[in-house]
Amino acid sequence: MEKIVFYEDKNFEGHQYECSGDCGDMLCYVNRCNSISVESGCFMVYEQPHYKGQQYMLRKGQYPVYDCWLGKNDSVCSCRVIPMTQESLHEMKLFERIEYGGQMKDLVEDCPNMMAMFHTNNIFSCKVIGGNWLFYEHSNYRGRMYLIRPGEYTRFTEWGGKSARVGSIKRILD
Repeated sequence: MEKIVFYEDKNFEGHQYECSGDCGDMLCYVNRCNSISVESGCFMVYEQPHYKGQQYMLRKGQYPVYDCWLGKNDSVCSCRVIPMTQESLHEMKLFERIEYGGQMKDLVEDCPNMMAMFHTNNIFSCKVIGGNWLFYEHSNYRGRMYLIRPGEYTRFTEWGGKSARVGSIKRILD
């Protein structure tokens, strides 16, 4: 069973909220978040309620201050469990236009540089057949990240993207 604990103060102090699943709005449990302990599982935490805003992936471990998860402030308002899948189950189809238009590219492995591999940085829609993925804004897994779960995304705004720019893509593995 997955378990994450959010603390209002640094170094695991102050009021706390324990969670073992998805939570779309944590503001009724904690006013701010300055430290997190992931006791088991893997979670995506979001700066805004209802899985919006900046996203951060956290694996089992201790995060005594928000800098440790690369947070820019003490705002964590929602979280999602990221189910772990086997390596062979990862597959997605990337499209150069909205609603699955234009050229289609298959992806089954990590892609550290979209421009080098596919000659484009823009992904306007995608279909995830298997596995959980992270889209990164820049190459080499840097910048803003987005959790991409199995399903269909007709346009980049459906995964929370501010633009269609995707610099790199990484599978989330055990």
